[in-house]
Amino acid sequence: MSTTSDELREEVRRRYAQAATSTNCCGGACDGPYDAAQRADLPDAALAASLGCGNPVAVAELHEGETVLDLGSGGGIDVILSAKRVGPTGTAYGLDMTDEMLDLARRNAAEAGVSNVHFLKGVIEAIPLPAASIDVVISNCVINLSIDKAAVLSEIERVLKPGGRVGVSDVVAEDRLTPAERAERGSYVGCIAGALSKSEYVAGLEAAGFEAVSVEFTHEVADGMHGAIVKAVKRAA
Repeated sequence: MSTTSDELREEVRRRYAQAATSTNCCGGACDGPYDAAQRADLPDAALAASLGCGNPVAVAELHEGETVLDLGSGGGIDVILSAKRVGPTGTAYGLDMTDEMLDLARRNAAEAGVSNVHFLKGVIEAIPLPAASIDVVISNCVINLSIDKAAVLSEIERVLKPGGRVGVSDVVAEDRLTPAERAERGSYVGCIAGALSKSEYVAGLEAAGFEAVSVEFTHEVADGMHGAIVKAVKRAA
């Protein structure tokens, strides 16, 4: 029997709700990509709940005063680090669909002493923010979990200002792997089965209205599956 989109989303939601109180890494990296200085800025509970596969805050090259959105913000690690990077004149938003993770993220942000943060409940296929309101969109091993990646990429394009940037860490497949072969290498909620291939990612971002698109493999997480850095820029108006 095939799994419906609603069932997949509920499976992902349930897994991440459980992860708010336990550690279960996506892509096998957890908090590994964060350097000592970044770890020092983070509560232990945020690090313990990390499910990421990279360090999108470093990838995005954030600047003071910018407005940042983290898709699938989980325990709040990347929102907290972004808030510190953009400073008091900037803002960091986190979007998550699980109440448990949102509660944890708010506690972690309070413990970290950052006030320029806002955590929103919703799905990444329908971002609850106005058009052209964000300078940078980041995400850490979450887009691969979406049931409608084209919708996610279109929503990212919508909320970004012209010239706005994407800096994402994600699991990406080599072009040689079919969707069935990707599924053989791991589960959907384990960030493997739902991963796009490199050429699919590039084509999807370009179709959504992005330029200067790049997908760079960083580490292998399964045969033909890699942690990757994904960058793009929204075309100027």
